[in-house]
Amino acid sequence: MQRDKIIAKLDDILQPEQFDDYCPNGLQVEGTENIKSLVSAVSASQTLINKAVELKADAILVHHGLVWKGEDQRICGIKAKRLKALLENNINLIAYHLPLDAHPKFGNNAELARLLGITVSGNFTDIGSVPYAFYGKLPSPMTSMELHQKIQRTFQREPMVIAASTEDRISTVAWCSGAAQNLIDQAARLGVDAYISGEISEHTVHKARELKVDYFAIGHHASERYGVQALGKHLAQKFGIRHAYIELDNPV
Repeated sequence: MQRDKIIAKLDDILQPEQFDDYCPNGLQVEGTENIKSLVSAVSASQTLINKAVELKADAILVHHGLVWKGEDQRICGIKAKRLKALLENNINLIAYHLPLDAHPKFGNNAELARLLGITVSGNFTDIGSVPYAFYGKLPSPMTSMELHQKIQRTFQREPMVIAASTEDRISTVAWCSGAAQNLIDQAARLGVDAYISGEISEHTVHKARELKVDYFAIGHHASERYGVQALGKHLAQKFGIRHAYIELDNPV
């Protein structure tokens, strides 16, 4: 399948032009024009690129690409090695950041809702931004410990939990994948019992306690494993290409 047709389809699905993002979304490194094999993963690390070379992939689809605002623009060191491996092997690098968090079907946050059985009620985010965080209801009320255990079983890792709510049971939750700890203020204004994100910061602990919102940090990587998988599977079905998700464990 032609690369440009796949990129056009991705842009149509994810609508990246609507987002004021920290990176360019879409094709970041140009490789072969014809894509028969696609691998997906969370981040474009050297280990991932090496694995894509081994699998003879024509394209890589990731949530975290190689190019970010505010970074040194020189092509040196780690960035040079990654870029060299992509170019020498004619591999396309495709990356979507906030658009992949936000998408109601293939996005990270939609996938978190599916995995945890949450019914989505709506979206929210920073003022002036396209809504990419979600809020909704659990299938049935849970204690903080019960939700802790469900998250641990689902994502196969121990979440960091700040038990701050005055409620005996949690019914309503807000969530956002990745480093979205600062959205706890908006989540609290929605009146939810708990907030789930990938990361937590030192100051967020105090905010959770003062806002009386239980906080569950499930890991940045763990919260963003599922959007690229859903999207890669969709592309494989749509265009008849091979797709494989590559899990490179990251404790953060």
